[in-house]
Parts: sequence; structure tokens; C-alpha cells
Amino acid sequence: MASGDRWDRGPVLRLARKAAGPFVWLAPALVMLTVGAYRLGTPALWRDEVASWVSATRTLGDLLRMLQHVDASNGAYYVLLHCWTTLFGDSEISLRLPSVLAMAGAAAFTALTAERLFGGRVAGVCAGLLFAMVPLISRYAQEARSYALVTCAVAAAGWFLLRALERPTLGRWAPYGLAMAVAGAAHLVSLSALAGQAALVAPYLWRTRGPARRRLLAGLVLVLAALVAAVLPVALLGRRQSERQLGWLGRPTLDQLWHFGEPLFGSARVFHVFLVLALLALALPGRRGPALRLLLLAVLPVLAVWAFSFGPTSYFLDRYLLFTVPAWAALAGCGIGAGYAAVTAAARPGRTPPEVRAAGLLLAVGVVAVAGVTALPKQSLVRYAGSHAQSKEPYREVARLIAAGYRPGDGLAVPLGDQAWSMVGPGVSYYLPAGVRPYPLFEATGAIRAEDLFPVPCPHPAECTGTGSRAWLVVLGNTADPLAAVPADQADALRARFGTPQQVTPLGGMTLALLDGTRAGS
Repeated sequence: MASGDRWDRGPVLRLARKAAGPFVWLAPALVMLTVGAYRLGTPALWRDEVASWVSATRTLGDLLRMLQHVDASNGAYYVLLHCWTTLFGDSEISLRLPSVLAMAGAAAFTALTAERLFGGRVAGVCAGLLFAMVPLISRYAQEARSYALVTCAVAAAGWFLLRALERPTLGRWAPYGLAMAVAGAAHLVSLSALAGQAALVAPYLWRTRGPARRRLLAGLVLVLAALVAAVLPVALLGRRQSERQLGWLGRPTLDQLWHFGEPLFGSARVFHVFLVLALLALALPGRRGPALRLLLLAVLPVLAVWAFSFGPTSYFLDRYLLFTVPAWAALAGCGIGAGYAAVTAAARPGRTPPEVRAAGLLLAVGVVAVAGVTALPKQSLVRYAGSHAQSKEPYREVARLIAAGYRPGDGLAVPLGDQAWSMVGPGVSYYLPAGVRPYPLFEATGAIRAEDLFPVPCPHPAECTGTGSRAWLVVLGNTADPLAAVPADQADALRARFGTPQQVTPLGGMTLALLDGTRAGS
């Protein structure tokens, strides 16, 4: 009977082992897909997402011309989003879905990296699941920007690099180079990941000798040269545009560096859970070397960007370094894996009873659950209607009110010039129904004709008030006197043409006013 049991269990065990391979990366990917898709369309677009929409929905020729003047560092992402929206439309869900898919890919590669470095499926699965629980990962999984794509590309590059180092053939170097090229073209700051990846390369260079080392170095030099050639045009354009796009970022401080974990994770408590698990991986015997390499993979890019930000332009911002979170998650997963290995090894030398293995797995699941519960309060905060802009950019509400009171021929005045960064015009236009299109006031040249993100303001506002008898005015901030919040020449033109506002509606981060020239004298 016992022999028959063994005969029956054999195929089942082989099938279970075969299924366990894909489970390592598939389970985290599906969890991340679910977490990212939950309430995907609830938060309104904020100004950066509006910039993505404005760019991606231009013709390809108009987009490429715009990139010569602004946002070249996001150019690769805009081109990909242009192709996506051409096929699937430009709804909020459609705009954000590529980011959800990219973060699911990042979760899969995080799990594969942890499994490869630690040599255990428990570490891999836990790493991928922990990655999916980070609040800031959820936040940018639901954002129509390049950060999720970059995070996925860098996570993939780490895994491809490990494979190439184990067997340095052209077929293994090429995927690594391609992944890093995608990351660099989508956001240049991600090239700082090379500093962390040096920690993965160093042990292989140390161990290899003779022809093997020469082959390894030749492959590495070749792929890095190809990477430089691929991203150099973007880097040159980005450097020319950097002051315009990043001038608002100040030089980072040592205190910001020390406390960077909280903004990077979106929660101080979640970061502390990861930190404890990282220390566990470094403290427990068995895989301290891989744990140290993962720590350097996570930390060195942050240090490099922090130091580089003391130059002419600062780049030190949490979302710019989101691509380091997979390394932290892999390290934390290795901490759980090390704990599991310690529990099972202590049971009986040379043999681990199934009960002890089950207890170790239960412990691993419990730790992941604790991390999930810790992240839960912050997870809810990234999914309400105004969460992407902290309710300071109510484009959706402004559009609803304009649509409710719209008459054909109405004009619309929005912040231009130094306040054009607020993207009020295109943000409101996105949410307006198809038949509601107010005439843009005070624009000399539209953004597309200007080959820019922003329109060119009219030098003589009185000549740019349209032919209608009413105008909607949107200004930044809450105010009872919206005309006082616009440039004096525009305010004079509005008064002369439409009179004083008849309706003023503060909406949190913006104020909407209606100026009706037909009632100005009444």
C-alpha cells in the first residue's frame, strides 16, 4: 500500500514542482495587476497625466516636433502611449492601463530576481508580493506617466543581467541592453541604476580569470556602448531642456537623504517593515552575499542621484527613483526566505518534516500579511477622486460646471505664461463633453502650432477676447475676486469686454467664474 501511495504521489509531485516555477512570478504579477486595476478610473487626471494625454494624442509628426523643444526625457513613453491610445482610446482607464501592466511585469521580475539570487521560491514569491503592497507603487501603477514603465524595465534589466553574468552570450546580453535602453529613453534618471548594477557585476569579475573574464568584460563593454549610443540623443536634448522642466527642484539635503524611505515607499511604516526584513536577510547565515548585493542595488542609485543633484540641476525626487523599489522588495523577500530556511534547517539536520515546512510557509505568509495590513491605510489614500493632485486640480468639477451652463460662443480664459504648468486648459478640455468647446481666450498661438506643451500668450489681451458675449474664467486657488488673480492687462480686457463676474465658484485648488457681457449693465 505504501508502495502504491508513492507511485500515486510521484506524478502529482512532479506536476506540482513543474507548476511551482511559473507560480513564483505569475502570482505576484496577478496580485499587482489586481491591486493596480482596483478603482483605476476613480482618481481624476492631474497635470502630469494631462501632459501625457496632450502629447500622446497629437499626430506622430506633431509629437516629434514638440520633443525637440520640451519633454524629450519622456519622449519614448509618449510615443508608446501614442500607439496605445490610437488602438485603445484615451479614457482614464485606457491611459493608465499600460502603467498597471508595467507594474505587474515589475512584480514578476522582482520575484524572479529574488529567486535567482537567493535560490528559493519562498523568497521569490514573497518579494513579488511585497512589491505589490508598496503604496507608492500602487500610486504610479495608476498614473499615465513613464515611472511604471521605467520600474519594469529596470527590474527586467536586473534579472537579465544576472542571466548574462552566469553565461555571457550575445543572446543574454541583448535583453539586458534593450531593457536599460527602454528605461533610459523613458526617463534618463533611471540610468543611475547602472551604479547599483555594478554591485551585481563585481563578484563575477572577481571570481573569473583568463579568457572567461575577457569574454565577460567584452560583452559588458559592448552592451554599455550600445546603451550610450541609444540614449545619447535623448540625453543631449534632455540636458538642453532640463532647466525649464526641473528648475523648480531645489538641492537636496542630508536630512532628505536620511528620510528618503518614507516618500519612496509612500509610508514610513511600510519602509520600516522592509528595513527589518532587509536586516534579517543580512543577519541570518546562508545568503549574506546576495543580500548585500541587493542592498547596494537599491541604495547606490539613490546616493548617485543625490550627489549629482548638487550640480546645476536637481533630480532628487521620489518618483524619479521609484525603480529602486524592486531591489528593496527582493531584499525583503530574501529576508523572509532566510527566516523560512532557518526554521526548516533547525528542525532536523538533513531532513525537514512536512509539518515544519508548513510552519515555515505559514510564517512567511504571516509576514507578508503584516506588510499588507501595514500598507492598507495608505493604499486607500491613493484611490479617491482627488488623490493624484491632493484635490488641488479639480479639472473634472470645473468641466462639469462649464458644461452645465455652456452656451455656444462662450470663451474660456485659463492660466497661461508662468502659470501654464497647471495645464488648466487641456485638463478642463479633457473632461468637457464633445459638444462643449469654449473658445480659448488670450492665446496667440495654440500649443500644437507652437510645437510645445503650452500655447503662446497673446501679447495684447484686448485683441484676443473672441466674439462671444460670455467668458468662463479659471484661476488658481480659492478667491472671491478672480480678476485680481490674473495679469492686469488680461483683467482689464475681461472687464472691458464682459464686465465683472456674475458667478464665482471656489473649488478647492481653483476658482471658476462666469462673466456675462449681456448682463454687465444690468
